[in-house]
Amino acid sequence: MACASVVCVVIALHGFNDYRSSFAWPGPILAQQGLSVFAYDQRGFGESAQPGLWAGETLLVQDALGFIQAVKARHPDQPIILLGESMGAAVALLTARTPAATDLVDAVVLVSPAVWGWSEMPFFYRMSLWLTAHLAPQMQLTGRGLGRIASDNREALIAMGRDPFVIKATRVDAIYGLVELMQSALESAESLTLPTLVMIGEQDQIVPVPAMQALVDALPQAVTETRLYEDGYHLLLQDHGRARFLKDISDFAADRIGASCKDR
Repeated sequence: MACASVVCVVIALHGFNDYRSSFAWPGPILAQQGLSVFAYDQRGFGESAQPGLWAGETLLVQDALGFIQAVKARHPDQPIILLGESMGAAVALLTARTPAATDLVDAVVLVSPAVWGWSEMPFFYRMSLWLTAHLAPQMQLTGRGLGRIASDNREALIAMGRDPFVIKATRVDAIYGLVELMQSALESAESLTLPTLVMIGEQDQIVPVPAMQALVDALPQAVTETRLYEDGYHLLLQDHGRARFLKDISDFAADRIGASCKDR
């Protein structure tokens, strides 16, 4: 049975090269559970200015804080969950640890968190990326031929491939910036104090599972819950099993911050 009222607001941060429409798949399911989703295009992605150019950690976090403040002003009586997918999870983590965010956000959900930073990356990858980013920063890579599958939802993958606002060719300096962001997020994990749910698909072919496990190990255990999905891929919220995965988010909201349809 669908929830008759909004019990919680979810501010959703999309992944690298994606944009706000990625939450068109999970949004309706969360809405049925009383969780209203708000998403925007992060700077440098989607329909924002200068798509494809890396904005940097400071601006991405500032933008997230500004969006949180705007949503809170519109929904002052609703608890807020800051949810990030992949790169968005790294931005969410870095944002949630700031004093401004801890006053506004009630909980954090990190979906397939992109934390494959320098410390988790093989030496050859680190060296190759550093050299290319400094010698040919404008060089673009497509990822074609890598054979990696982001989701078991073929319909969603086809839609992304046809969507003009999903970036297909990525500048090397943007990839370098992403790795810097991922490293920063991993190093900041121990300072996160809000209730946190980490969701990891064991079939993830984009972010290595050991890197995400390193994040889990670094997070304060007293406030952290982890869910491992044997059949889950990187884009968990678009996978065929998304309804089951999303139920874990609504259960987390009910258990940790009391946001439940049963209370309304």
